Amino acid sequence: MAIALEHVGMTCGNIARTIAFYCDLLGLKLILRKGDERGEYIFLDTGNGMLEIACPVADVARSRDVPPHEAGMRHLTFAVDSVDDVFATLEAAGVPVIERPRPAFFTEVLQRVAFVRDPDGILVELVERAPGR
Repeated sequence: MAIALEHVGMTCGNIARTIAFYCDLLGLKLILRKGDERGEYIFLDTGNGMLEIACPVADVARSRDVPPHEAGMRHLTFAVDSVDDVFATLEAAGVPVIERPRPAFFTEVLQRVAFVRDPDGILVELVERAPGR
């Protein structure tokens, strides 16, 4: 039986850009950075699970959105205290905006949402949880 989400594995094209986005702008904590002949690897603590991000020596293609008829991960979501405040920070830093802050559709669990893209084109959702969640 699973006890928690341990980590999500990802690939990036530039480790410095990735650390700047996830750590400097979103506040995740870099807890491990390691390299070998294949590339560099980092673990970022989200406060509730981790991101394991590989940056291979080979060229990395930009991420593509998963089509609606194809299984796969659609987006990476971070709960934040204020979607508006975090969104403003990201927008000021030049992060590509997909959807500005708005009321959530799934009001049973979320209040507000916004969508941006990370440096490799991965869709990142910011959410404020509904009261009591």
